[in-house]
Amino acid sequence: MADARDDREPLVDVVPAAAGSEPPGEHGESGLTVVVAFGANLLIAVAKTAAAMITASASMLAEAAHSWADAGNEIFLLIAQRRAGKPPDPTHPLGHGREVYVWSLFAAIGLFAVGAGVSITHGIQELAHPEPASDFGVAYVVLGVSFVLEGISFVQASRQAKRGAARQDKDLVAHILETSDPTVRAVFFEDAAALVGLVIAAAGIGLHQLTGSPVPDAVGSILVGVLLGVVAVVLIDRNRRFLVGQVADPRLQAAALRALLELPEIERVTELRLEYVGARQVYLTGAVDLTGNLAEDDASHVLASLERRIARTPAVVGALLSLSEPEEPSL
Repeated sequence: MADARDDREPLVDVVPAAAGSEPPGEHGESGLTVVVAFGANLLIAVAKTAAAMITASASMLAEAAHSWADAGNEIFLLIAQRRAGKPPDPTHPLGHGREVYVWSLFAAIGLFAVGAGVSITHGIQELAHPEPASDFGVAYVVLGVSFVLEGISFVQASRQAKRGAARQDKDLVAHILETSDPTVRAVFFEDAAALVGLVIAAAGIGLHQLTGSPVPDAVGSILVGVLLGVVAVVLIDRNRRFLVGQVADPRLQAAALRALLELPEIERVTELRLEYVGARQVYLTGAVDLTGNLAEDDASHVLASLERRIARTPAVVGALLSLSEPEEPSL
């Protein structure tokens, strides 16, 4: 009985619910998004550092720290994808998918400590001991080039995010916050913050040049730091949620429930849980009432067969089904 059922197709209808409607090819594009962001931020960091040394601008130094933090974060994100892609082993039967949240958490903490910490600290020091800036033209050129490069990276992240949001009929920001892929979320928010930070830095430097006072420049540095701090806290919180066990969206759980109820072996479902164990990876647990009045041995074979079929579904790393109690209400 079990072997015959195992020859059937996997529960492909559960894939959208399990994976957040993200196709398998999305993983490769996530890697491309991170690589594009890393290349852009590395070039920008070098240019901003040189400009900060030439101009002595507090806002430019804050932007340099910001870009170095972003470049370092992309390295963490690349490590995250590589380690999370390791296959299951005896000590990690569900795979290593949650590593993506661990390394993404490190990246967010780095953004907070390096980007926000350095920017705010330097801005406060500049207010206490102001120093005039010079060579403003160099600063404007570097900020302009940086805006173009950051824009290219942001367009790549936005393109991927918009496709995911459209598949789920969600608002773009809502999708970014809820997606199980932390690399897309990190690059999107970091690039968005970078573009806003460049505008803040340009305003601070421009006011410094117009008024001759370094105060607007220092304030710009502090504002950039506060912006990075807010983004870092959001990223830290989202990674924390997935690390401790984030369940799938109710709409996605409902789609999985419908798919299970369409199976002839299942009469009703009284419990269902889809928990993320990695980017686009879930573990399914549930309690079901099987069709007919099967003997204990036959029921165990049917449950084991269903678990294997579910586990063969892309994005579902494993499943555990038990029999429902007669008094338990159906979902």
